[in-house]
Amino acid sequence: MNPITTTNTLVFASSNANKIAEIKSLLPSNFQLLSSHDLGINEEIPETADTLEGNALMKAQYLFDKTSKSCFADDTGLEVMALNGRPGVFSARYAGPERSAQMNIEKLLHELDGVLDRRAQFRTAIAFVTEKGDAHVFEGKVEGLISTKWLGNAGFGYDPVFLPEGLSQSFAEMTLADKNARSHRARAFEAFIRFLETQKN
Repeated sequence: MNPITTTNTLVFASSNANKIAEIKSLLPSNFQLLSSHDLGINEEIPETADTLEGNALMKAQYLFDKTSKSCFADDTGLEVMALNGRPGVFSARYAGPERSAQMNIEKLLHELDGVLDRRAQFRTAIAFVTEKGDAHVFEGKVEGLISTKWLGNAGFGYDPVFLPEGLSQSFAEMTLADKNARSHRARAFEAFIRFLETQKN
């Protein structure tokens, strides 16, 4: 039997407390989540690929090489149509290496000042490396609009300025349960969990 389904333990290549909490809320009750921090790996994991999928694979592979355990990682990008897909793979560090969500949002709103076409999509890639070293990638996305101002104080990243399609409420104005019902990360994670379930004997 696949070891990951025997122990029901998933190792996540992240030390981002907000992201870890969101992933934990998506996990079925029979799974346990360990972060890279839980395993004593506190250094910043490289993210130098030019695609979300590449970054996710790089992080998962890095943790696998360190631990020899089944590992997964995600990378998420906000792709704005009027900005030719930016910030995309550079979403977390759009305004600079400080990785400040507030600075990233301020830069985005400044670039979209006066722009009528505010269509955008959030896209998440999850990469999973098994104990055998096999790699699998799962994707989730949600379309929507960029608001003209900061809306709400929940969530993280660009959540305060992203309005999912058909809604007037930003991700940062939703409860975690409501966000998980429609978010890009939730959709990618659902595909990942379905894959894990198929590996059971």
